[in-house]
Amino acid sequence: MEAHSVELRDIVKRHGTTLAVDHLSLQVKRGEFFSILGPSGSGKTSTLRLLAGFEEPDQGEILIEGRAMRGVPPNHRPVNLVFQSYALFPHLTVAGNVGFGLEMRGVRRAAIAPAVRSALDMVRLASKEDRLPSQLSGGEQQRVALARALVNRPAVVLLDEPLGALDQQLRQEMQLELKTIQEQIGLTFICVTHHQEEALTMSDRVAVMNHGRLLQIGTPREVYESPSSEFVAAFIGVSNRLSGRIEAVTGTLGTVRAQDLPAIQARVPAGVREGAEVTVSLRPERLHLSSDLNLNGFDNTVPARIHKTIYNGNETQYLLRLTESLVWRARVPNLGGDHKQFQAGEAVFVRWQAGEGVILSE
Repeated sequence: MEAHSVELRDIVKRHGTTLAVDHLSLQVKRGEFFSILGPSGSGKTSTLRLLAGFEEPDQGEILIEGRAMRGVPPNHRPVNLVFQSYALFPHLTVAGNVGFGLEMRGVRRAAIAPAVRSALDMVRLASKEDRLPSQLSGGEQQRVALARALVNRPAVVLLDEPLGALDQQLRQEMQLELKTIQEQIGLTFICVTHHQEEALTMSDRVAVMNHGRLLQIGTPREVYESPSSEFVAAFIGVSNRLSGRIEAVTGTLGTVRAQDLPAIQARVPAGVREGAEVTVSLRPERLHLSSDLNLNGFDNTVPARIHKTIYNGNETQYLLRLTESLVWRARVPNLGGDHKQFQAGEAVFVRWQAGEGVILSE
């Protein structure tokens, strides 16, 4: 039986008349980097506060390392929280900040110093233990906050938008660093974020929430390539969408008929019947553009016209007008050489494989 660090069983939390968490149940494996992803108001922050013990659920049960948490105050839970603001004491050194929690718990001074050194070694800041927070970069301050959370080896580290205060380049660097640290120390990390790239880059699994409900849970590849709903498809990355009606279902593929376009084949979820009104979701990087009508090897081909060309360095994005009211986006790597570049107004054929699109019934 697989070991779980955290288990939420039918959790309900209301804030006045607002249902912040709506019958949420999930399990987080021991040693997993697990992210809860969603927009503002999705319930992700309320879930984190319930785990930390800052709030109690109105219904349901929270277990951490198999122990029920109802009535257990935050300072007695086997969790530590890393805030977006880092919440470092400006007058204390790096070592002082990391060891502060141990001092408050009455840990012997002789035991604090080696524990602090060990935590700083984990985040590669051992050489800066005498610095003040103001003498550190944003990324270094973030690592101090992480070391403070790791110093007493909690069962679970809770991360509240941990990289939100960093600029884009440093944020991307720290995504990889956080995941590397988590893998090296083997603790369970639960991260709450609204940043899709962050969740996909760092996580072993991702839970997508909206309006307090869990919509989908899976690996980053699963939630990106096989979204369970229109909301997940739209929220995780960029998705082209097409509305139509199921004309036929053959095995795992469905044929969709949309107005003014050829029939389109895509993956169909179980339970979707012929005649159903559906949406086809397709990622922009899955599209192949060509001016050759007779190019073979693809399941789907639709005519389009280049509406706009956007050069982004390593790729070119094309806005494609398929019909008067339907514009899709394609992302094509810039391979150099004689790689074909299309211009606004040019007629093209858009091609993709049936398995690269997914039919959504809601």
